Amino acid sequence: MRKIEYCPISMKELLIRMKDTSELMMDLGYSSVLYDDVDLAMEVHHLEEEMDIYDYHVQISAMLAARTVEEAEALSGILQIASAAEIISNAAGDIASILLLKMGIPHELKKDLRLADETVARAVVGAETSILGRSLEDIRFETETGMSVIAIRRGMSWIYDPEPETVIKSGDILFARGHDEGVPLFLETATGIPFVYKVYPETGISQLERAVDIIVEMKNMSELAVGLAYTAVLFENKEMAIEVEEIEQQMDDMKYDLQRWVLHAAKHVDDIENLRGLLHLAVSTEIISDAALKIANVVLHDIEPHPILAMAIRESDEVITRAEILPGAMMDGKTLGELELETDTGMYVLAIKRADRWTYNPRSKVTLGAGDTIFARGTKSGEEKLLRMCEARS
Repeated sequence: MRKIEYCPISMKELLIRMKDTSELMMDLGYSSVLYDDVDLAMEVHHLEEEMDIYDYHVQISAMLAARTVEEAEALSGILQIASAAEIISNAAGDIASILLLKMGIPHELKKDLRLADETVARAVVGAETSILGRSLEDIRFETETGMSVIAIRRGMSWIYDPEPETVIKSGDILFARGHDEGVPLFLETATGIPFVYKVYPETGISQLERAVDIIVEMKNMSELAVGLAYTAVLFENKEMAIEVEEIEQQMDDMKYDLQRWVLHAAKHVDDIENLRGLLHLAVSTEIISDAALKIANVVLHDIEPHPILAMAIRESDEVITRAEILPGAMMDGKTLGELELETDTGMYVLAIKRADRWTYNPRSKVTLGAGDTIFARGTKSGEEKLLRMCEARS
């Protein structure tokens, strides 16, 4: 454990780093289990140490800044969100430990987790690959592989949300987010080495489908809760914060359902190690939803959000945006499936508000219309595309 030494970093920059890092860790943690990737798991634990440093600096900065009761109250929301980001990072570290500690996870679960909303892949840029010396804009990972590069580790330095003009160098470690189908092509493009899926034998555990369904739903719901929580704080939206509270309660119920299933299944399994990781994964995932509620409590408890909070959320790696669909816009009358927003813009729709009705985590069959307000998260460049699609066409 290295000694942490104080150095002056702005509170806004610290919050941006903590939000970006904790969300990246969450993605890496799940993906390390999904692909049996020890390198991904080790990245999570490396980032967990960085989060400890950020958390230390946030607390010191808050103590230095608070000179009156009023200033302390204004900073309490910042400390609450920083604490929640730290909790998310610890939970991600626990998920990565499933692989590092060789806890059992049924292979059928790894296959079905690929059906969850998104996954993250890690690739070390090879010395012979065709992308060397080219910019991300020139490589066009999004259109060529369906994966978007969200971070680059270059030596000990991190580049979050890299700019299109960022040039790829040999030895760079790329982290990309997208759907499972794009992973093989992304890895082959980045490394120059053909990707081969691992083949696993079936465990033969009866009624495993129920456990798999619960875990996949918990993963998707926990990630949704985090996105909605930050959105609730950014727009000071109590309805969205209440939804996070309801998701957290549902997550508790799902965790208990899974625990009951594991206890029942253990009587019929020769090697209960195959079930140990399931329990660990469920608990860690539920902790992420607890952290999301802690973020949402800034709104639910009527804590006056410090202006720095909105600035940090807007300037982080993954921006959150709100847009109203105007009559005659490209989105007007189209379903989410027809628009393929995630592929074309890199933006993921968290919620849709139509009059007084909310739809959270909308599916592909949902039809959008003029007057709808959509809340989405993604890249800054994707936000610009999304906003243009909401505008009326001339």
